[in-house]
Amino acid sequence: MSLEVTEEVIARQSPESQAIIRLLLSELEKLRGELAAIKKTPRNSSLPPSSEHPHAKPAAMQPKSAKRRGGQPGHPRHERALIPVENCQEVIPCQPTNCRRCGRQLAGSDPAPLRHQVWEVPEIKPLVTEYQRHRLRCPCGVTTCGPLPPGVPSSQAGPRLVALTALLMGCFRQSKRRVALFLEQVLGQPCSPGWVVKLQNQATAALRPTYDELAQQLPTQERLGIDETPTKEAQAKAWLWGFVATTFTVFAVRTTRAATVLEELLGEAFSGAVHCDRAKMYWYLGRLQWCWAHLKRDFQALVDDKDPQVKRLGHDLIRPTKALFRHWARCRDGTLTRRGLKRLMKPIRQEVEALLLRGVFSGNARLQGMCQELYDHRDWLWTFLEVEGMEPTNNASERALRHAVIWRKLSFGTQSARGSRFVETMLTVVETCRQQSKNAFALISAAVQDHFDHHTAPSLTGA
Repeated sequence: MSLEVTEEVIARQSPESQAIIRLLLSELEKLRGELAAIKKTPRNSSLPPSSEHPHAKPAAMQPKSAKRRGGQPGHPRHERALIPVENCQEVIPCQPTNCRRCGRQLAGSDPAPLRHQVWEVPEIKPLVTEYQRHRLRCPCGVTTCGPLPPGVPSSQAGPRLVALTALLMGCFRQSKRRVALFLEQVLGQPCSPGWVVKLQNQATAALRPTYDELAQQLPTQERLGIDETPTKEAQAKAWLWGFVATTFTVFAVRTTRAATVLEELLGEAFSGAVHCDRAKMYWYLGRLQWCWAHLKRDFQALVDDKDPQVKRLGHDLIRPTKALFRHWARCRDGTLTRRGLKRLMKPIRQEVEALLLRGVFSGNARLQGMCQELYDHRDWLWTFLEVEGMEPTNNASERALRHAVIWRKLSFGTQSARGSRFVETMLTVVETCRQQSKNAFALISAAVQDHFDHHTAPSLTGA
């Protein structure tokens, strides 16, 4: 219910009430103007780049190159290398019969012919093995049925088919109907969306021991990058958490964004450094590195503000932030040692902390809250200088989540807890295989075969 405050309504009030109402209306109009002036974009807030229309994006800061698109004249030629002749399935000699100028008949062969290779996908037909289980009756009257050989699944899908089905969803982001359509039209494998769900559950069961083993390694890590993104489980809100270590990544879907998730997966013994944003559920961990990419966007929001005092401090904070990234880029590419980085960062650290203190005592409500929080926890801005291997940004965690975010936008989350277990398991295995340069399809196939054989699942912790 909304009530319009008109002059007639104000006139019926006492003089003191009229003054207060007019003062409040004036302040309200001022705040509305300030909110309208601050337009949030992916460059000054946490909005994803996809939220902005492509035509609304600003022009590039660098001038447009005069060169045409594509390869430039004189650039080194790049072409597919020819494989050895003995690796070809068929070799067809192409010998001319007549001279192309005079037409005279030709004979003989070229000892070094021009080689041209054509790659083709073979016709795909599923391999179907039938197991005939004979039932024999004993003179005692009991009927005995022949058992399936060890490693043969009781379902109708072999390990490679289960692995391919899981990978089409968990890596290539296909829906269950699309997966069923691909299996039918490309592989000639009769399939339905319901059967895809059954194969999905088999893949989860096969890979779950591998997932659990990785999750148990999280409390022992010296540094972790952690981030989370919203998703859905059935009709409930949920969050997909990502924990990025040096050699592996663990994802977890939970129906809460509270610190209880961190307590569940990291435990009380965790003493490593955590790379994260400024969300308060991380604070209890104690040793944090706040993401400077987030801070740069926050400082840019100050620059975009209409208040001259806010804009001035934003410009002053952006300047050392850019210097920080320049020095870090040199350290990352090896042209600057960590000792040299610490030396160059000392005056930048002093400048940033002095500017934050200026914001604290500015008397401006737009600045005081943010600057107070950053100054009170200023040590969390510089942890990357003390911890070997830690970066100033949490980009690794955000990159790890990007595939999951696209998958979520296409699938609208999961429909059950069982679906969430499949999502977190597949994302963990696929991303960890990428980090370790391993073939995800081969690993999932081996895991499913071990599951059928009742053997131990393959490990991803030994890399």
